[in-house]
Amino acid sequence: MAVDRITLPNEQPALRLVPMPADLNQNGDVFGGWVMAQVDVAGAIPAMRRARGRVATVSVHSFLFKQPVSVGDIVSFYAQIVRIGQTSITVNVEVYAERNYADLITVKVTEAQLTYVAIDSSGKKRDVPAEIT
Repeated sequence: MAVDRITLPNEQPALRLVPMPADLNQNGDVFGGWVMAQVDVAGAIPAMRRARGRVATVSVHSFLFKQPVSVGDIVSFYAQIVRIGQTSITVNVEVYAERNYADLITVKVTEAQLTYVAIDSSGKKRDVPAEIT
């Protein structure tokens, strides 16, 4: 499979992890569910910051697996808010893997869009506060 060489985005990732052998499926690749869980965590980080409190995932609009993830890859999750509603925050997450340290290769492995809703301490929807300037 041909791999386009790319570079990581210039911003800080929301999350960076190295998958371990326990994260593998029967074919030796990292479970898609592991990637999905980490995407959800990464997307929630800017949503929580913007909501200034708890959020809950309410929708996964899209999820595209472009390349498999392997043990030993350095996996970086970049999350960007793309929409803010009255109670909701939509986030795009792009996932990159750095691999093959002898001849470093960076590949985009996943992209997703999720929506979170701001919640109060009892788990009920609340308004997203006005942005602090």
